[in-house]
Amino acid sequence: MKLGDGIEQALHCVLMLNALEPDGALPAAALAEFHGVSTSYLLKHLRALAGAGILASLPGPNGGYRLAKPAENISVLDIVLAVEGPEPAFRCAEIRQRGPNPLPGRPKGPCEINAVMLRAERAYRAELFKVTIADIAADVAAHDTDGRIDARRCAFLEPRERRGAPH
Repeated sequence: MKLGDGIEQALHCVLMLNALEPDGALPAAALAEFHGVSTSYLLKHLRALAGAGILASLPGPNGGYRLAKPAENISVLDIVLAVEGPEPAFRCAEIRQRGPNPLPGRPKGPCEINAVMLRAERAYRAELFKVTIADIAADVAAHDTDGRIDARRCAFLEPRERRGAPH
């Protein structure tokens, strides 16, 4: 299974927004700058995250994006579904009924290949559902033993975070 670049960008952006003050917001351009990605491409994903209720989009001079709910209530699966959509990765086209000699009528039982792929999808989604943004933030903090990651983020956020945006 291959996920698009938007998943990585969305996860990193949500993690970055988790570091904001409660009244803070960060513009899309700042998020794109920090991660070295295209603002226009990132905006598509930020809008999807806002549409899914993961981010709040705030207009005006103190506007930008912030988390719409606590990080412990945002799973990795929530972000994947917001960016990639809810459809399963594998879609059975029932090709066993094509070709020069298809079986008459409908096949008995489900396609065994589709069944195994759907089981794998359920396991994959269940695992992503278990991990929250708060879990990832705690893991990052635990591994940032010299404080370089936190220092980089703080140095970037300090002049760019827009404060005073209403909730």
